[in-house]
Amino acid sequence: MLGWDGAVICLGTMNFGTATDRATAFRLLDAFTGSGGSAVDTANCYASWDGTGDESELTIGAWLRDRGARDRIRLATKVGGRPVPGGALMDFEGLSPPAIRSAVEDSLRRLGTDHVDVCFAHLMDPAVPLEDVLGAFEELVEAGKIREIGLSNHDLEPVRRAGTRITWLQQRHSYLQPFPGAPFGPQKILTPEMAGYARGAGLAVQGYSPLLSGAYTRPDRAFWPHYDHPGTEPRLVALRKVAGDLGVSGNQVVLAWMLAGTPSVEPVIGVSSEAQLAECLAATEIVLSGEHLRCLEAA
Repeated sequence: MLGWDGAVICLGTMNFGTATDRATAFRLLDAFTGSGGSAVDTANCYASWDGTGDESELTIGAWLRDRGARDRIRLATKVGGRPVPGGALMDFEGLSPPAIRSAVEDSLRRLGTDHVDVCFAHLMDPAVPLEDVLGAFEELVEAGKIREIGLSNHDLEPVRRAGTRITWLQQRHSYLQPFPGAPFGPQKILTPEMAGYARGAGLAVQGYSPLLSGAYTRPDRAFWPHYDHPGTEPRLVALRKVAGDLGVSGNQVVLAWMLAGTPSVEPVIGVSSEAQLAECLAATEIVLSGEHLRCLEAA
């Protein structure tokens, strides 16, 4: 597994080049790397609902060229979830070997690099055998176009079957837990069973949407109905207590809790301002005591 110092917070770039304009994206990337950050996450479909899906990778590629920063970044992208032009809702490019090869070549072109450090299969594709998916990724590893293989938004069974052929797992994850069976479409939750498997298998684990679109701390942001169940309020009470004890924000406690877990889960943060970025990065300095961890876990 690649050893990248300081990659405990990963900068997500879903809205770079669309809702977050290029100038702001450049400032965020500068601030992130200036603070020691080195992990950047994108996908070949970000943010297709607001543009073409090229924007995030193109923005990162432009920044990498302008700053000469490629060797300082652990760069990850994802393929398989790009909408088919003119297709129906949820009609994606998929994970056939030709689709994977084509998508990776397009991503490398947009990013302006000859390789990515991690490439994720973005979504499960039940139409393609997992062996074929992994075989296509392994061919790209042999060709030097990707360094490591990851699965994102996959169920536990294919993660188990992939075994040591993958080294990364990326799932939706936060301190609050949705009710069992909550419908997230193609998105998949990091379940306790999956976390346990990842720990035993030595997988590096990332969690996206850790701050639930700001709902932990912003009164203008409501939690999704997926979190409307009796278990939510006790965890919010525990979160507020720990945040109050430490004099930090609820967001920072969530991120520190993820990092302190077993396995440690690397948060993939989405920010639109330098102030939000600074708040998130400061979470890496928070040490949760055993008492605080027990308070958070017992809720």
